[in-house]
Amino acid sequence: MVREPIAFIGDHNNRIAGECYRTPDAPASGVVLLLHGGGQTRHSWGGTAAMLADRGWMAIVIDQRGHGDSDWHSAGDYEFSVFADDLRHVARQIHQRFGRRPVCIGASLGGLAAMIAEGESAEPVLEALVLVDVTPTLKREGVAKILGFMGENADQGFASLEEAADAIAAYLPHRPRPSSLTGLAKNLRLHDDGRYRWHWDPAFLSQREAPTETDWQTRENRLIDAASQLRLPVLLVRGQQSELVDMAAVNNCLSLIPHAQFADVHNAGHMVAGDKNDVFGDAVVTFLDTLGQDHRNHQS
Repeated sequence: MVREPIAFIGDHNNRIAGECYRTPDAPASGVVLLLHGGGQTRHSWGGTAAMLADRGWMAIVIDQRGHGDSDWHSAGDYEFSVFADDLRHVARQIHQRFGRRPVCIGASLGGLAAMIAEGESAEPVLEALVLVDVTPTLKREGVAKILGFMGENADQGFASLEEAADAIAAYLPHRPRPSSLTGLAKNLRLHDDGRYRWHWDPAFLSQREAPTETDWQTRENRLIDAASQLRLPVLLVRGQQSELVDMAAVNNCLSLIPHAQFADVHNAGHMVAGDKNDVFGDAVVTFLDTLGQDHRNHQS
């Protein structure tokens, strides 16, 4: 398995950084594009991308705009629609380079962007879609909890990686503390004042603070409409202990996308892949294998 840098151009001519995981000298079964959630980076998908490459898929992980090594938007434009526009551009470039539309695995923000990108497009953007703990309707208290954690140390940062790890452990007490802080370091930037801060533009968070009832309902209605237009294969994966997606939201999503498959991951929260990457990976590979079989059937 090799891992190499790759880059794309987004909707505002913004640079989108990424990495490609693949098996050398072997034709890929297809291309999988992995989109992280808000406040994360492409490194949150490292284990999943490596597993997919080992199973014969080309896996591309990117930093969404304002996150990781991708460009921050000068005017702080981080509405859901611009993430969807970026995805359309990236998917088109993948299609041009590799001859296949990508399967998209979108967690949280990534899944919302994918629903809009595909559901509001006249032409297909993606080959298939995996929604990771995200649905058109979300628990508001869960959203508020996540945004609260993101904002808690956004300005002052952390004196050390250990202090940042302590904050994460307090927020995710069910997850075993990692023995190495190498992965955490990739999600933080060391600033000139000697403090570590999250690897994303603070303007991303400011656009999401204290939404009005009208704002919330408008966005929810838009996502409901987009989801109802999805005609491609869809897998919905929920963390059974999710603070955002309950079974009412799952059932509503499945009524909007009646052909969608569903997997519930035991002992996982909103960060499904981080909590139970092996179980999550098995569910995704089973879904991808089904796509491959369908593709072979159409060719025969």
